[in-house]
Amino acid sequence: MAQSYTAPKGTHDLVGASAAGWDFLQETARTIFSRYGYASIYTPLFENTEVFTRGIGEATDVVGKEMYTFEDRGGRSLTLRPENTAGVVRAAIQANLCVDGASAKLYYAGPQFRYERPQKGRQRQFYQVGAESLGNTSPLADAEMIMMLWDYFLALGLKPRQMTLLVNSMGDETCRPAYRDKVAAYLRLHADKLCEDCVRRADTNPLRAFDCKKESCRVVMDGAPALKDSLCDDCRAHNDAVLSVLDAAGLKYQLDPKLVRGLDYYTRTVFEIQVNEGLGTQNAIGGGGRYDGLFQDLGGKPTPSIGFAVGAERIMLALDAAGIDYAASTQKVIYVAAAAEAQREAALSMAMELRGRGLIALCDLQDRSLKSQFKQADKAGAAFVLIMGEDEVARGGVTIRNMESKEERFVTLGGIVKMLTN
Repeated sequence: MAQSYTAPKGTHDLVGASAAGWDFLQETARTIFSRYGYASIYTPLFENTEVFTRGIGEATDVVGKEMYTFEDRGGRSLTLRPENTAGVVRAAIQANLCVDGASAKLYYAGPQFRYERPQKGRQRQFYQVGAESLGNTSPLADAEMIMMLWDYFLALGLKPRQMTLLVNSMGDETCRPAYRDKVAAYLRLHADKLCEDCVRRADTNPLRAFDCKKESCRVVMDGAPALKDSLCDDCRAHNDAVLSVLDAAGLKYQLDPKLVRGLDYYTRTVFEIQVNEGLGTQNAIGGGGRYDGLFQDLGGKPTPSIGFAVGAERIMLALDAAGIDYAASTQKVIYVAAAAEAQREAALSMAMELRGRGLIALCDLQDRSLKSQFKQADKAGAAFVLIMGEDEVARGGVTIRNMESKEERFVTLGGIVKMLTN
């Protein structure tokens, strides 16, 4: 007996509703992001490892614990992408997209890879939609990026009351080093109450302690110094300008001094959108921030930029909780049924005619009985069944059944195409 195989741990097949959901997320992204002037970009699934170690930061959990790194036959160290921003920046540098002060707006969708414990909404191969605004230092770019992400979730069907927008500033190379030292000192002072990871973070990446999910650490971090009290004048002015634009747009937000992003490249504005139900305490469905030094870290010229990423699996859980049927097709399905063998070619020709007019048309390819064809039509969610029997073919038309009302009537071939395409 042949061995039966399953998907590797931490991965899942996108099939049926999950495949339809991923299509929905991508199609909605294409619609919304293009309105803001974004164009698509496709980068490799793996990069030279240094793209991530230099870009993300060696002290991050992603680089230290979660990357899938391997050596190819040429002895080169390669890594499956754990996130896509560093790869997009590498591609922008390679393609000279932002030379001489030029800017670029790019978006992507695809799988990412992190070795971590699989759980609800979190997989080792997971899917993200993201956007990057490259080469723009203005706080207007920050505010527009946040508003575009908000618009994206609205277009998916979530309501403003179901979401919370969190905003913070992480400072820059002028003011953040001193603040990091303050937080590190605070962590050492309370080391006896912190988890092992947070104790280690005092020496590697102290700000990541704000993002620890252990309740004991969260209690300790509630009393930690706030970065807003340590911002330099430029960062404070930038943050105030971002918030002013959001206020003018009527977009409600909460200032969260504990909001940090887990990757070292973030500076100044960081943001996150959470849902109020469906994901428990792990309720973030998307977020991002500004990364003004990442181009230089990867060998490019200074290019201030900002971006975000959203997790497909977590969004679909949030849509499920909100009762949003993301798998439903917006187009009506038409099923063309042949009453007997003699009408099968005519049924297929009719299906091809309807497809040529932009309709979704199905027909039987397995010599099923008429009764079985109706069952297939019902399973496919067909709105109408076009019945082609000997009498219909002789009269140059079809009998159309409305699958909801069960009403039937004869329509000529020319009339049916006109009726279904109007």
